[in-house]
Amino acid sequence: MKSPILMIASVVALILITGSCVPITQLKYFNDTEQLAEPVVNPRMQKLIMPFDKLYIRVLSIDFQTSQIFNTTEEMRSLGYGVSSGLLGYLVDEEGNINFPFVGKINVGSLTTSEAADRIQTALSDYVANTSIIVKFVDNQVTVMGEVVRQGLYPFSQDKLNIYEALSLGGGITRYGDRRNVILIRHVDGRLMHYRLNLSDSKIASKSYYYVMPNDVIVVEPLNAISSSYSNITYTTLLSTISTAIAVLLFAGLRF
Repeated sequence: MKSPILMIASVVALILITGSCVPITQLKYFNDTEQLAEPVVNPRMQKLIMPFDKLYIRVLSIDFQTSQIFNTTEEMRSLGYGVSSGLLGYLVDEEGNINFPFVGKINVGSLTTSEAADRIQTALSDYVANTSIIVKFVDNQVTVMGEVVRQGLYPFSQDKLNIYEALSLGGGITRYGDRRNVILIRHVDGRLMHYRLNLSDSKIASKSYYYVMPNDVIVVEPLNAISSSYSNITYTTLLSTISTAIAVLLFAGLRF
């Protein structure tokens, strides 16, 4: 028959082991890839131009003077770009307008970059013929917070950055992060939207929020089991004290 002290020690040890273990399925990114019969298709929604976005605008022309006039301005220098870079940074105002040289205000709000390029080209056609316009977003940034290796605000230049690429900018999720409980915060039509993502679900690639938009905020929540074990110092200290006491009693019992 087992001694009461040995039984108590076994129970406490079991509690400690159970409390410190996390199922491997909670640590893996994907647990369902074998269930995907067909490739996942993503809608790839394109970001629309919103107030306070910064735009890269370049005017292409076979006429050298035209290129010089539109691609070298004080506005470019004020946004921190070197003249040699050829980047024009235009800030979209609260009404969705940009102030373009010679033309004045052009409304590009709620347009895609290709639609904005067409509108700018149309506005320029009254002044300059045979031009081509390139429009892209400038200063794309995403905030990565929570249980990641490096929290922070990260710039990106890709037109399409997916959620996994965004998390990799912060060094990836730590062992305490819950891959099934990631929150994406996004501004949509003047409203602040919160989406709860399950990154272990392979079908996430078919969702509209799979691709990160500029100024999105990603928050990785901690695992419940892990957070309760390493954040609750009193609980951990209590178990440690009990374990030490039992070990002393066991040692004393073996000597008698």
